Amino acid sequence: MAGSWLLGNGAGTTARRPTAVLVAVHREDEAGDTGPGTEVSLTELRRLADTDGLAVVDEVVQNRPRPDPATFVGSGKVDELAALAERTGADLVIADGELTPGQVRNLEERVGVRVVDRTALILDIFAEHARTSEGRVQVELAQIAYQLPRLRGDGRSMSRVGGGRMAGGAGMGVRGPGEMRLETQRRRLRQRATRLRRNASELTRRRERNRERRARNQVPSVAITGYTNAGKSALLNRLTGADAQVQDVLFATLDPTVRRVRADDVLFTVTDTVGFVRHLPHQLVDAFRSTLDEVSRADLALHVVDASAPDALDQITTVHGVLHEIGAGDVPELLVLNKIDVTPVEWLDALLRVHQGAIAVSALTGAGMDELRATLARRLARR
Repeated sequence: MAGSWLLGNGAGTTARRPTAVLVAVHREDEAGDTGPGTEVSLTELRRLADTDGLAVVDEVVQNRPRPDPATFVGSGKVDELAALAERTGADLVIADGELTPGQVRNLEERVGVRVVDRTALILDIFAEHARTSEGRVQVELAQIAYQLPRLRGDGRSMSRVGGGRMAGGAGMGVRGPGEMRLETQRRRLRQRATRLRRNASELTRRRERNRERRARNQVPSVAITGYTNAGKSALLNRLTGADAQVQDVLFATLDPTVRRVRADDVLFTVTDTVGFVRHLPHQLVDAFRSTLDEVSRADLALHVVDASAPDALDQITTVHGVLHEIGAGDVPELLVLNKIDVTPVEWLDALLRVHQGAIAVSALTGAGMDELRATLARRLARR
C-alpha cells in the first residue's frame, strides 16, 4: 500500500484504496507524428501504481513536442486535469516523467491535490519491497537524494522570508520561520544521509569480502538480470531450488539472492538482482550500485526476457542501457527468453531470429531448463 512518503501526511486516514489520475506528454516529432512509446509507458505506469496499492481512475494525455516547463502539460490540459481530479475524487496525480520542483508546485496549486512523478512512485515501491538492511539503506539514500532539492514550505505556515519589522527587531529580508525550518529539515536529511552512507560502506565491504572468497575458491558467478517481472526469481528457483519470492507485480524482489548450482560437474553461483524499468531513477541506479555490481563482476550475465511481452525488444534495449551505465556492458551475456508457455509462436520465432543463440525456456513449466543448464555449464567451463 502506498505510504505517507508518497501520499503525504493524510495517508492512512481512510481504509479505502487511494486513487490516482495519470498524466503524460505524448511527444510529437517535427513532422507531427507520434510513436507507440507513450501507451507502452502509460501501461507500465498503471502497473507501477497498482503495485503500490493505488487505483488508477483516469488519465490525461497531451500531444506536444516537449513538456511544458511550468506545468508539464499545457494550461488547457491542466484545467482538464483539475476538473477530472475533482470529479473522480482522486487522492493524487502521477506524472509519467520526472517533474521539477516548480512543476510540482504549480500543478498542485492549480489541480488542488498532491502531485508526484514516476520517480517518486518507483521509490515508494522500492521502500515497500526492500527487506534486508542493505536494501532499506539503499532505498532511503535514494529517497533523500530525491527529497533534498524538493523541500519547500506550503505557503501558509512556512513563510520563506521575513518582511518588515519582525519580533525581536529583525528587519526586511531576514530569514523567516519557514526558511529556518527548511534549513533544519535539509540539515537533518544530510546528517541522516551521512550516517546511511557509512552503513552502506560497511555493507559494501561485507559484500566485497564474500566476492573475494568466491574468487579465491575459483567459483564462477552468474548474475541474473533483466526487466522487472520478466521471471528472474522464478528462474532462480527453477535453476537452484531456491525459495525466492515470486509475485506477478513489478519489483517483487529487490534484495540479491545468491545460490550455488552444479550442472555437468561445473559448480557456480547464481545471483538474482533488481529488475529494471524504463526511466529507472538515477537515484536508484546510484544507491543500488553496490548491488548492481554483482552483474559487472559476474563471469556471465543471464539476461532474462519476458518473451510474451509485446515490447520485449524495447525491454532488452532498456536493460542493455542500464548495464552500460553501471559498467557491465562488456560482461558476456546469455539471453534467456522466458514464459514461452504463454508466448505466441510467431513472437517467439521472431525473437529467436533477431537474437540467435538465445535459449527459450519456461520457468513455470520447466521447458528448456535442461538446455539452459547445459549451456551455462559449457560457457562457464570455457572460462
